[in-house]
Amino acid sequence: MSATAFDSKSYVASLPSRPGVYRMLDANGEIIYVGKAKNLKARVGSYFRGDLLAPKVVAMVRALATVEVTVTNSDTEALLLEYNLIKKHRPRYNVILRDDKSFPYVHLSTDHEFPRLSFYRGARQVPGRFFGPYPSALAVRETLQQLQRLFKLRNCEDSFFAHRTRPCLQYQIQRCSAPCVGLIGATDYAADVSAAVRVLEGRNQEVAQELGTRMDAAAAALEFEKAAVLRDQLAALKRIQAQQVVTADSDVDCDVVAVASAGGEYCVAVMFVRGGRNLGASTFFPQAALAESDEVLSAFLVQFYLAREAPPEIVVSSAVEDAPLLEVALTERAGHAVRLQHAKRGLKVRWLELTRENAEQALRMRAASRASVAAGLAAVAEALGLPAPPNRIECFDVSHTSGESTVASCVVFGPEGPQKSQYRRFNISGLEPGDDYGALRQALTRRYRRLKAGEAPLPDVLLIDGGPGQLAQAAEVLQELEIQVPAVVGVAKGADRRVGQERLFL
Repeated sequence: MSATAFDSKSYVASLPSRPGVYRMLDANGEIIYVGKAKNLKARVGSYFRGDLLAPKVVAMVRALATVEVTVTNSDTEALLLEYNLIKKHRPRYNVILRDDKSFPYVHLSTDHEFPRLSFYRGARQVPGRFFGPYPSALAVRETLQQLQRLFKLRNCEDSFFAHRTRPCLQYQIQRCSAPCVGLIGATDYAADVSAAVRVLEGRNQEVAQELGTRMDAAAAALEFEKAAVLRDQLAALKRIQAQQVVTADSDVDCDVVAVASAGGEYCVAVMFVRGGRNLGASTFFPQAALAESDEVLSAFLVQFYLAREAPPEIVVSSAVEDAPLLEVALTERAGHAVRLQHAKRGLKVRWLELTRENAEQALRMRAASRASVAAGLAAVAEALGLPAPPNRIECFDVSHTSGESTVASCVVFGPEGPQKSQYRRFNISGLEPGDDYGALRQALTRRYRRLKAGEAPLPDVLLIDGGPGQLAQAAEVLQELEIQVPAVVGVAKGADRRVGQERLFL
C-alpha cells in the first residue's frame, strides 16, 4: 500500500482535540514512529502539510500507510504511554536509547551490628543505604578502596563474617579492623561507619574536624596508639579531599545532561553530582533518525529517567519544550520533587561545559574507533579472500582447569567493534576430561541451532581457536545443521605461543 492510499484529510478531521498518543505504521504493519500530543487533531494534521515539513519528516510520511491513535486523560498519561510504546516497539524513526545500562552504587548494609560496604548493581530493594549512582564499576571500586583504607570497614559477606576465628587477609593489609574477631568494638566501628557515610555524602570537612577532635582526646587520655590511627585517617582524608572537586554547596544532588552532534550522530553525556561531589560522567549514543539536538535531549530525558530514579535537579544544556510535563511525570515516578533547569550562569554553566566536552570527546573517539575497526575488517576480508568486509565475526575458544570445569566462550565482532551483549558462555557437560574436540562440537551445536532458529544473524566469518582438528569439528557441525558460513578459520598458536607466530587454517 502506498502512502497516497491513506486519506489523511478525512482521517485528521475525525480525530479529537484531546491529548493522546499516535502510532505511524508502514505497509507491513510495522510501527515506524510513536509520538505524543496535547491535541491529537492538530499534531497529526501537522504531518500532512508538506511545504512546512523537514526533509527527514517527509521521508517518514512517505513510508507510512496508516496512523493509529490512543486518547488519554492527560498529557502526563500520554507521555508515559509514549515511553512504554517506544520501549516495546523501538520504532526506527524515534530517538532510541540503545544502551539502557544500569548504574552501580555503593551499598551500606543496615541490618547487622557491624555494617558492610559493598559494590551493588540492580534494583535497590534490599535493606540498607545506597550512594550514587556512579558512572562505572571502576569508580565504585575506587571509592570502596579509599573508604577501606580510611575507615577499615568490612566488605565480607555475613556468612564469612560469622565463621571467622582469626583475622583474614583484609586485616593483614590494613583494609579491615577485624570486627569479626572482636579487634574493634561496636561503638568505635559505628563511629567509623558514620564517618564513611558523611564522606559519601560529601561532608568531608565535617569528618576531618571530628577526627581531629577524637585524635586530640585520645592523645590527652594517653591512648597514643588510637591517636596515631586517627592521625593517619585524618591525613588520608585530606589527601582524598585534595583530589576531589567539591562545590561550595555540599548538599547539591543533581545530574548534568548535555548533547553533542557530529556527522549525523548524537552523543548524550550525563555527569553525576552527589553531595557536591562530581562522581564522573557516562556517555550514550541514541539512535536518532529524524531528530535535532533539542529533540534528542527531550527524548533522552524521558527514556533515561522514567527507567530509573531521577535526582532532585537535572541541569540541561538547552531548554526542554515539555519541561513542566516531564517534571510532573518524574516527580510522580521518583516520589520527590524533580526540577529541570537550563543553567545560564554560575557553577552549573561550568558543569555543562565540562559535560558537553565529554560528549564531544566521546563522539571523536567513537569515530576514530569505527575507522580503526573498518580498516581491520577490510584487512580480514583481504586476508581471507572475501568479496567484502565481514559484518559479523564469531570466535570460539574452549578452556578448562586441568581437564575439569570445561567452558566454551563465544565473542562477537561487528562494524562497531566488540558486541559484548552478544557474547555467550557455554558450560560443557557429559564429556571425558580434556576432550576439547567434543567440547567445541557441543558449544558450536548449541550456538548454531539457536542462530538457525533466528536468535541472531549468522556470521560471515567463524574463527576457531585451534588447528585442523578443531576446524574439522566446526565444519562437521555446520554441515550437519545445513548452515553456510562464508569463511571458517582455525587459528593455531605458535610453538612459543607468541604474538605473530599464529598459523591460519582455512
